[in-house]
Amino acid sequence: MVGSYDTAGPGECETVQDTAETTRNFVLYFAMPLWMSMGFADYLCHRATQIERTSGLQESLLHSLLLMEMAIPVALCLYFEVTPLILVLMIAAFLVHEATALWDVAYAQERRQIWLIETHIHSYLGVLPFMMGSFVICLNWNQFLSLFGVGNEPPRFELIWKQPQFPVWYHLLLNGLLLVLLVIPYAEEAWRCLRTRHLPRLHPVVPRPAP
Repeated sequence: MVGSYDTAGPGECETVQDTAETTRNFVLYFAMPLWMSMGFADYLCHRATQIERTSGLQESLLHSLLLMEMAIPVALCLYFEVTPLILVLMIAAFLVHEATALWDVAYAQERRQIWLIETHIHSYLGVLPFMMGSFVICLNWNQFLSLFGVGNEPPRFELIWKQPQFPVWYHLLLNGLLLVLLVIPYAEEAWRCLRTRHLPRLHPVVPRPAP
């Protein structure tokens, strides 16, 4: 999965495999939950700055769109072997996610106060997907090279079920975190915005950057 060991000795092969396993575990058990936690922290910032009375439903729908744009490549990497098709979809999803994030901030900054802590949280929400995607590419380097016609593996533009699958308990844990930290909070946010959409909008004093 992490490349060819043809020119490496037994000790080197074991070291590379250990490094790959450590990297994979870091993504699965630390980076992924951290990304979800940052998403929940962002939701708390939206709630505290009264998104339902300021930027409203449109911004909330952008948040749901951002979540879906990242959920799709995550699900593909969890359930399917990482092939060039998966890598292309993953990279495309990240680029679209970044464009949507810029749209989101550009829309919100004129209508809702964005605290410094929220801006800091946004940096994690951009960097963590980039980092996780980079690790996936490194762990499947030959498949990435095959996108450019180089490397020692032919490109496989197909969906192949991952064998073996991750343990059931991990899927349950990850989906539970996704539901509790992201799906339910952002569904509640959208419902709150929808319910109050006819109320007069608040116009808080939004600090503008110094010239």
